[in-house]
Amino acid sequence: MATAADAILFVHAGFVLFVVGALPAIWIGAAARRPFAFSLPFRAAHLAAIGFVVAESLLGYACPLTLWEDALRGTAGEAGFVARWVRAALYWDWPAWVFTALYAAFGAAVLATWVLLPPKRRG
Repeated sequence: MATAADAILFVHAGFVLFVVGALPAIWIGAAARRPFAFSLPFRAAHLAAIGFVVAESLLGYACPLTLWEDALRGTAGEAGFVARWVRAALYWDWPAWVFTALYAAFGAAVLATWVLLPPKRRG
């Protein structure tokens, strides 16, 4: 089960990297007039991803990936070296309200970017 839990952990890390990394990539890409920065599917996926995070946080729900990973880990052995570092980077010991505020602020920045640098339909 540790292998499946590690796989979920890495998927989770990829999701976080997409949500966080896409915003500066959009800004830089827009400044450089790169088509991906205005791609409607890419931008919609990004907005939906942070929208999901903000909604679950405001509603007080735990992340499904976190719950699934924790359920798979159960009392199984310690995660491998890389998995421990990825987990340490993802899970910080701060009060829940801090994360909710950060998620909401980041979501507002993504939404503002959508308005100020709107995506374009093909053609």
